[in-house]
Amino acid sequence: MPAFADTCADHYESSGVPLVTGLTHKTWMVFPSVNSTVALDKITRAVLAEGFANVSVDKKLGTLTTQQETTGSGRPQTLRVVVRNDAKGSRVDAVFILPPGQVAPGVSNNLCRVVNAAGQ
Repeated sequence: MPAFADTCADHYESSGVPLVTGLTHKTWMVFPSVNSTVALDKITRAVLAEGFANVSVDKKLGTLTTQQETTGSGRPQTLRVVVRNDAKGSRVDAVFILPPGQVAPGVSNNLCRVVNAAGQ
């Protein structure tokens, strides 16, 4: 029986106590045969499509950082993505950080949608 490739959801993990401490959601994926520069460009477009503003991209470092403030609390939620060369292509690591007292339903799906954009 052939082995199935892993998915973004297979690598997803979160830490923290909802509404008590800050929450950290993270995942990663490897995209064979996808150039890291191309992957970063695709992820940048995906992040913009998700509605994030003030997106900061450093192509030399392969990083994207952005924040959004959706609660009216003045405490932004932060998204960081790092794209780097991998022996198999590109590896994409993403982390979404929520301050204490905030929750974000559907984070795993939204985070995976951004990460998976590298391979589309």
